[in-house]
Amino acid sequence: MVKKAICMFVLVFFLGLSANAFAETEKTGLLSDLKVEVSGGLSVFSQYIWRGFIMDRDAVLQPEVYVSTPATKFGKLKVGMWVNEDLQNSDNLNSDEFDYIIDYTYDFKHLSVSLGHTYYDFTGINKFSREFYAGISFPSLFLSPSVYYYRDYGNHNSGGGLGNYTVINGAYSLPFVLKGYGLSLDLSGHVGFNHNLFMDGDGGDVAWKIGLTMPLTKNLKFTPNVNYSIPFGDLARESRGNQKARFYGGGTLVCSF
Repeated sequence: MVKKAICMFVLVFFLGLSANAFAETEKTGLLSDLKVEVSGGLSVFSQYIWRGFIMDRDAVLQPEVYVSTPATKFGKLKVGMWVNEDLQNSDNLNSDEFDYIIDYTYDFKHLSVSLGHTYYDFTGINKFSREFYAGISFPSLFLSPSVYYYRDYGNHNSGGGLGNYTVINGAYSLPFVLKGYGLSLDLSGHVGFNHNLFMDGDGGDVAWKIGLTMPLTKNLKFTPNVNYSIPFGDLARESRGNQKARFYGGGTLVCSF
């Protein structure tokens, strides 16, 4: 009951932020004056797949909220919360999860460097894990490439992964106008390399996403999307990770102000 209550709080909080964002931006620009950025998202997916692992074959709800300081000569700090809530119970997987994230990013002229930490609270199975990460991104280059390294140091007995994950990301958006509405076709993908993270041996995953971003208000956008995840190496071996390639779909509502 506590878990459900917290999840509903996050949902209500996000919806409240969305309404307030629209009102404040249109009227007074209060948050702009404070130089604080608040953003949130609300996603629904037909399945929950994470780094090539099938976490849930049922439909899931994924709200998230982030608060960021303004970019300064000392960098930028962001804290956030991400939630996964199982919407069905047709399989034997309980994927309810709360993640708490803190991120520091410093922007150079042509690249950005990020350091951060995530605490994974797997509330559905009463387990938890912890992970440091570091990344470098090139937002001004074609495909906005980035490389991130993640080190999970959680103990296996408590639910930790105790392994490494390195991922190369890319994304491209093609804006266009349809009947007077500004839309964009969004393509993204990654190749990830797993070393002993929630599995034995080495493997990884390749994933693609195709979405269509549609603005609803000045601060609110909706993106229906289709995704395809392909595991490889030990992640796909029946005797190791035993994961399968999967299509899944969803939609994401994003708000920022």
